[in-house]
Formats: sequence, structure tokens, C-alpha cells
Amino acid sequence: MIDTVFTFGGDAPHSNARQKDKTVTGGKGANLAEMASIGLPVPPGFTIATEECLKYLREGGDFRTDLVSDIEEALRHVERTVGKGFGDANDPLLVSVRSGAAISMPGMMDTVLNLGLNDETVKGLAKVSGDERFAWDSYRRFIQMYADVVLGLDHGLFEEALEIAKEDNGFYADTEMSAEDWKRLVAEFKSIAEQELGEPFPQDPQAQLWGAIRAVFDSWDTERAKVYRRLNDIPHDMGTAVNVQAMVFGNMGDTSATGVAFTRDPSTGEKAYYGEWLVNAQGEDVVAGIRTPQYLTKARREAAGADKPSMEEAMPDAYGELARVFDLLERHYTDMQDIEFTVQQGKLWLLQTRNGKRTAKAALKMAVDMVGEGLIDEKTAICRVDPMALDQLLHPTLDPDAPRDVLTTGLPASPGAASGKIVLDADTAELWANRGEKVVLVRIETSPEDIHGMHAATGILTARGGMTSHAAVVARGMGRPCVSGASQVSISREDRTLTIGDRELKEGDVITIDGGNGQVIAGEVATIEPELAGDFGTLMEWADKHRRMAVRTNAETEADCKMARQFGAEGIGLCRTEHMFFDADRISAVRQMILADDETGRRAALDKLLPEQRKDFVAIFETMAGLPCTIRLLDPPLHEFLPHGDTEFEELAETTGVSIDKLRRRASELHEFNPMLGHRGCRLGITYPEIYEMQARAIFEAACEVAKTSGEAPVPEVMIPLVATRRELELLRALVDRVAREVFDASGTTLTYLVGTMIELPRAALMAGEIAEEAEFFSFGTNDLTQTTLGVSRDDAGRFLTEYVDKGIFARDPFVSLDVDGVGQLVELAAERGRKSRGDIKLGICGEHGGDPASIAFCEKTGLDYISASPYRVPIARLAAAQAALR
Repeated sequence: MIDTVFTFGGDAPHSNARQKDKTVTGGKGANLAEMASIGLPVPPGFTIATEECLKYLREGGDFRTDLVSDIEEALRHVERTVGKGFGDANDPLLVSVRSGAAISMPGMMDTVLNLGLNDETVKGLAKVSGDERFAWDSYRRFIQMYADVVLGLDHGLFEEALEIAKEDNGFYADTEMSAEDWKRLVAEFKSIAEQELGEPFPQDPQAQLWGAIRAVFDSWDTERAKVYRRLNDIPHDMGTAVNVQAMVFGNMGDTSATGVAFTRDPSTGEKAYYGEWLVNAQGEDVVAGIRTPQYLTKARREAAGADKPSMEEAMPDAYGELARVFDLLERHYTDMQDIEFTVQQGKLWLLQTRNGKRTAKAALKMAVDMVGEGLIDEKTAICRVDPMALDQLLHPTLDPDAPRDVLTTGLPASPGAASGKIVLDADTAELWANRGEKVVLVRIETSPEDIHGMHAATGILTARGGMTSHAAVVARGMGRPCVSGASQVSISREDRTLTIGDRELKEGDVITIDGGNGQVIAGEVATIEPELAGDFGTLMEWADKHRRMAVRTNAETEADCKMARQFGAEGIGLCRTEHMFFDADRISAVRQMILADDETGRRAALDKLLPEQRKDFVAIFETMAGLPCTIRLLDPPLHEFLPHGDTEFEELAETTGVSIDKLRRRASELHEFNPMLGHRGCRLGITYPEIYEMQARAIFEAACEVAKTSGEAPVPEVMIPLVATRRELELLRALVDRVAREVFDASGTTLTYLVGTMIELPRAALMAGEIAEEAEFFSFGTNDLTQTTLGVSRDDAGRFLTEYVDKGIFARDPFVSLDVDGVGQLVELAAERGRKSRGDIKLGICGEHGGDPASIAFCEKTGLDYISASPYRVPIARLAAAQAALR
């Protein structure tokens, strides 16, 4: 039987490779074992492997029979190490029960502290510790957490009882409560639990332990966990480990404390210790924003103008030991560490370390700095930065010169700026965002249940919480600007209003938040474009040095082309010419062409469009001077250009002199039941060759003009869309070649150009060998190839794809990340057969998958020559391509 329960700390062996494998024991369990093995002060405990979670969920909530004895044996190890007994009324061992997935999911999973307390063991804890207040404080915390996490009771019931107890005594802080106050509250908590459950709060420590283990396993399948995994592209089949660890107590008076710290600043990347701590508290007090934490270092406290002492000042010995641990752990893991610690009566204990989550700006700075420090090399730095995180840096920030009506200032929890309408709950945020509105989610404090609203919002504002609160950590991971701890913000959920000082705002009013300095501003503030220099530029240089594939852009406007060039695009991989037809000045001529009765009428309309198309291509070729530009000829079905309402038909009738009845009859003739599979793409070029002839003429005339005026000849690559047979491409290539010769002869200029096709139909992939005899390049249109392979419309799939991903039918949304097993096989097959027929055929991808790192890794493996992405995804694609090449 393979081990699935692993002990750590004390005399436990730590050489087991499985124990240090994060897929087996989770990130937390693996790192606890690692820290213990290098002699750091880690409370002893044991980890239950992820496969036990998956087995438990697969078998409907049943535990393996032998698991009971394995856990009993592991628990005895903990008892021996600390010299206490689990459930011993005289000297009780208390434990924490925490989840720990292989990939960190902050705030997504559940934790229980102080487990093992009951009406008898609380007395033993009071006696052994000599602190009755501490014992009863720990007991009320346990009841509150266990009732919420394990028993599923509303935590608000207990919060309300606590607030009333403090108000009745005139207390502001929990620390003012006495032992007798806590005793009374414990009795009330147990009464609340019994009323809600219909049975007494569980007193048996063994039953408590198994209930908590069950709750952690169940938490893997909660809706909030599924949403987080879906948003962060984490597989659903990994499961979570369970970590059971001897409790150490930060709430044992003024010589005890708890905190969360980073070895570098997770917002800026600065090489300076960063974190928060609380005296006489437990870990949940810091991360849940229940109390306002204090700064870890003197420098941070002074910079913030805070009065309460830093840990460096109040506990210099414990802080000095912590600083030594910071340096040791960063050197050991060669990365910035996120550490949870507790000081119990002056002694430091480490509860967790993990590679810390960070903003994109911080990730870049840390990667570049660590190379300079000799901690890592260039290749490691390239692979360390999440390509998708770069998205945080590629969008506008607030104009520093723009006027600001500052309402209040909170903590700058996650950088960036966002404007939007105030919304006061996650469901409303998602609803309004889905109808196209920008929203800022405003909460007292966020919880894991808010994850969908946080994702929908452009920014997040909380009244409570610190720099390591749930809102701050999750916002940084998502790349959302966040201001936390804005204590002047008062929210009325009943009135749907919020008050900031003497200003009242209602839901729907616009505010702006600046996550860089913590400001909350009335109204919308002007923005400026980002500068992509410094660390960003350095990492991009390294990435370009190590990647193999070229990176192009999908663009058809001069503005998009300029933006893509700024972001490092090496050409155009897809120019969708139909987008040019929708311009208000051109749509009338397009409709006239479509509705014409014969070729003469169509050519008359196309003559009006030719100079406009030529002007578009001149602007594109000038911007992308000397670079390859793949231009797709008209692709969508013609009905998309036709009028939809009475007013549009009337305007067209007036413009063309054709009766409304005739126009409606012609529109009806062009109507298609399934236009995605209908008269579109090369089928238009076959039946109306004059359309493609006009477009080819515009392309080559523009290219010749730019070659003469700029001296840098563009390289047009004419793409014929929706080809299914060699004969289609043979006919249309002949048309393009003929037009090219005519233009070259007339202008006295000859240019290099290519003619190829988009592989977007399964038949085209299967017949790629034949098609390559006519095509000089293949561009894989993976949007349509996914639709035609799966038989799924991406416009309608949103109604059910989420459920398909949650149930493991698809590992990811196939329109976001390429279906490697199915669609990917067709791409590989087409690439192989295409190369066999034409050894120098150029292969690229131009669907949305060209900006997805997982899809880019597949493209590298398949040996494609280039990937093409939207302008803002170009830097992401450059970095992902380098990572794919290195890996």
C-alpha cells in the first residue's frame, strides 16, 4: 500500500520523495516537511495525501478503512513530540486542520483552529497555560470556526453575538474581553449551534477531527473553489491534501503574536521585508481583516505614519530570528516567500511557507533583480513570470495630472486603477458586468463567496482588511486594482448606499480607485497609456533571445497595428478585411454590391470600395513596414452586411433607388439557416470572383505604393478562407496571381508575396497534403476549427461550457485554451501532411488561442513558425513562446 499519511516535525523522517511532491501532499504539506528537514521551528503534524481526497469524493464521502489506523498512528507521533494528549482533559493537545492543494488557492479552502477543545479540555488548557482568558478565547474561536466550516452554520450569527457582547460591555476590541466574558459567550455560541443544528455542539475530539477532515475534502468541490480553479486554469482533478498540525498560540498575551510576511514587497517587488502582525491574536485575525494589523518593520510603519509599534520595535528578538528565516528560505527556494508565523510567549514558530503571489510589476522586478543578485539565471527568470499576469501592465493607469475629487484613502492593496459604477454585492457585480457595464465592487470585507463578483469587477474596494486580507491577495492574483481598509467607508445594504465622510453615494454612482496609492475618487478619472520599459523591457529582451516562434498580431486598423508594433509584434498574422466594410462611409456601397442583380451592378459598387480598401492597406503596410502581413479576403456570409430594421432599409432604398420591397426580397433570398456553414469564405470568391479580385487589387496596389514611397517593401500574404478542397484554392490562387501580375505590370514594381489558406475545417486538415500543393502557407484558424470539429457554436456555448468544464468533460474552455486532444490532432496532422507536400510551407496560428500560453506551448511542440495574437496579447505571447521553447 502506498503511503498516504505523512508525519513531519520532531523525529519524523523527511527524506520521502512523495512527501515533498506537491501533487501528493499539496504545497503546504510539502513545504512543511521541507522546512522541518532543514531544522526550522515547525510545529509537528501530519499530512493526508490528495489521493485520499479524490477517493473520498469519488466514493461519495466514504473514507478508506485503513485511513483511520494510519491517522491514529500519525496523531500519536504528534502527541509524543509535544508531550500532550489529544482529548486529554488535563493537558490537551490541540490541532489545526488546514487544506493544502498543489497549486495555492488563497481563501478558497477551509481551515479550523484549536480543534480538540470541549467543556473539559478547556479547563485543562486554562490550568496548564495559567491563563484562563486565553483558554476560553481559544474555545470560542474554535466553536465559531467549526460551526462555520464543518457544520455549515451562518458565521454571521456568531459575529452578531460577539458584537452585542462587546457593545453591552462598552468594549471596542476583542482583546478587552475577560475570561468571564468569553465563558458567557461560549455558552451562547453553543446555544446558537444547538438551536440551528437541533443537537448539541460536538464534544468528542475524535468526532471533531474527522468532521474537519471531511470538511476540507468537501471544500474542494465547493462552488467558490470551482470558480477559482476555472478563473485560474487549475485542473479540477488534483484534489486537496489535509494538514493536521499541533497548535501554537499567538493569543497567549502580550508576548505572543501572529503574522503574515513576505520576503519582498509583493506589490512592487522591492527587496524589503513586507508584512503585518498582531499582538495577542491568531492567524485568522490578520488575514480575515477582523482587526487592523500593525506593520512588520519600523521603516514601513514610519512611511505609513502609523502609531502602533512594528514587530521589529516591539519584539526585536523574535523579529531578528524571523529575518534570519526570511533570508534562509529565500535562498533555499530561490524565490520570494509568503510566510505565516506565530510567536508563542516569545518563541517563533513557522506555520507555512510558499512561493508568494505577486503583482505583474513585482514579478518582473523580482525576476530581473534575482538574476542580478545571482540567485537565478535568465532562463529561470523567463519561466518564473506568468505570461497572463503581464495583462496587468498593458492597460492604462490614472493620469497624474488629471483632477481628482478624493473621497478617502485606504491601503494600496493591488496596483492599477479602475473606474466603474458602485455595486454592493457579488451577484450584482456579475449581472451588471454581463450587460457591458464597468463596476467597482464595494464590500465591508470580501470572502471566498464573492469570487465571481471580484472577477466581474474592474476594481475592488473594502472598508476593512489589510494588505494581506482576502480582498488584497485575490485581487493581486487576478490583476484587479484593489483598495482595502478604507475605514471611512460605511455601507448600507438596505438603502444600497455608501457614506464616505459627509458624502453619500448610491449604487450605480461612478467612482475611481487607485490601487497604487489607495485613493478612492468620485467620478471617472482620465488615464494614460503604460510605458513598457525597465524590467519589462529587460525580460522581453531575454524572452526574445530564447524563443523560436515569431509573434505576430491580429489587427486591421492603423491604431491596432501601431499598438502591436509597440508591444513587439513581428508582422500581422490575421487582417480581417470584412471589419473594414462595416465603416459607416462604406456600408452603403457594400450593401449595393450585395443587392445588385448582376456582375455589372456588383462591379459598380466594388469600384467605390476599391480606393477605400487600398487606403486601409497603405496605412497598414506603412505601419508594418518590411514585415509580413497576412490578409484574409472576405470571410463572413453576406447577410451580415444587410439592413436589419425598417429605417436602414429606407435609407438604403433612398441611396440605391431600389424599392424597399425589392430590397427585402433580395435580403430574404440571401438569408441562411446556418450561415456559419453556409455561403461564406472562399465560396463567395468562387461565386462572386469580382469581390476577391477587388480586394487583391487593393492589396497589391497599396503594397506597390508603399514600396515606392517608403523604400521598405511589405510582404503581403493573401489568405483564402474556409478552403475545403484543393480545387477551390487552385481557382482563387489563379485569380490572385493574375491580379498581382496586372498591378505589377502597371506600376513597374514587382514584390514578393505569398498565397495561402486558413485551415479551419476538418476536411482541410485531412486534405492538407493536397491543399499544400497550392498553398504557400497555412494559418490555422482555431476559432472555427474548434467550432467545426466539436460541433459547438462559441456564441452559444457559454450556456453550458462552464458545466462541462466543472464536470471534467473538457479540461478547459476549448475556445480559450486549445483542445489539444481533438482539435490539436487535426493541427498536427495538417502540419505534417503540409510539410510533406511542400517542405518550405509556412505554418502559423491566428485564432484567439494564439494568445493563450497553454495553446502556445502546443504550437511550439508542433513546430509552427509563428503565432498571432491580439495587440494587447503580443507581450504575453512573446513570453509564453520563450517559456515553451525553454521547457
